[in-house]
Amino acid sequence: MKFTFLGTSAGKPTRERNLSAIAFSMQNESGWSLFDCGEATQHQIQKSDLKSGSLNNIFITHLHGDHYYGLLGLIDSFKMEGRKKELSLFAPSGLKNLLSCFMDTSYEKLGFKLNIVEYKKYQVFKFDKYNVEVLPLVHSIESFAFLIKEYDKSDKIDKDALQRDGLLPSKAYADIKKGKDVRVGQKLYIAKKYLLEPIKGRRVIVSGDNSEPEILGENLRDLDLLIHESTYTKEVYKNLPVKVLHTTAYDIGKVAKEYGVKNLIVTHISPRYSDRGEYPLRLIEEEIRENYNGNLLIAKDFMTFYLEHKR
Repeated sequence: MKFTFLGTSAGKPTRERNLSAIAFSMQNESGWSLFDCGEATQHQIQKSDLKSGSLNNIFITHLHGDHYYGLLGLIDSFKMEGRKKELSLFAPSGLKNLLSCFMDTSYEKLGFKLNIVEYKKYQVFKFDKYNVEVLPLVHSIESFAFLIKEYDKSDKIDKDALQRDGLLPSKAYADIKKGKDVRVGQKLYIAKKYLLEPIKGRRVIVSGDNSEPEILGENLRDLDLLIHESTYTKEVYKNLPVKVLHTTAYDIGKVAKEYGVKNLIVTHISPRYSDRGEYPLRLIEEEIRENYNGNLLIAKDFMTFYLEHKR
């Protein structure tokens, strides 16, 4: 699994950070998906090694502008480029009407099919190598996370055992992989005797804005990767004149430790945190580390993270 962070700022862009957008792809998969599409995401795509024409799916976590304002320009550019490939857009209720108000052409005249799915909480979408489940969060408006669950790999066979028992590599191996018993001459090879234990699929949560990470509950237990906002440190949050529903670095560290999250990447960083500003970026990492000792990354624009297969 490959994740490329195209935008990691909260609310507004900075010189170092664009607004929320994360690219996701699987090894040997045709195309890629995008989680959120903040303003100028198409510029970020152009600066990366991603090919915009290979984009298959866009998932929007919620309808705050810093998470979806880039959609309009991206879709219009696809039209101008003569895109023919279908594009699926998964979003909360209301986005379809918003796009209709702003777009200067009907969906039928885009030149490609724009498949807009307004999802509901706990809805599951199935793809070739994984499915995506929609999980509700706590924010000032409806906000959601996406749980990516890779399918288990259950087609591995013990080739050494088969050859010891007299079956050399042949088309029969393919049948045994499918769980079919195979007879060769007078000998019957029972498939389940040669099938290895399935390799468990990886589990990843990509979260939208959320003030209570613990709402994700048991979905966090031994999670392979959590991508979650860490907008403020607790001291800054405590002194905000108007409280907003976001997660602090302390809270996300505490929850990640409690549930044994294996890899944690925090993003959606308030513009006030910068190595050149009043609040150094290291404050976020230090606060998370008060609780969490697992693999931690503070996302930066164009950072790429590879989540390797389980062994």
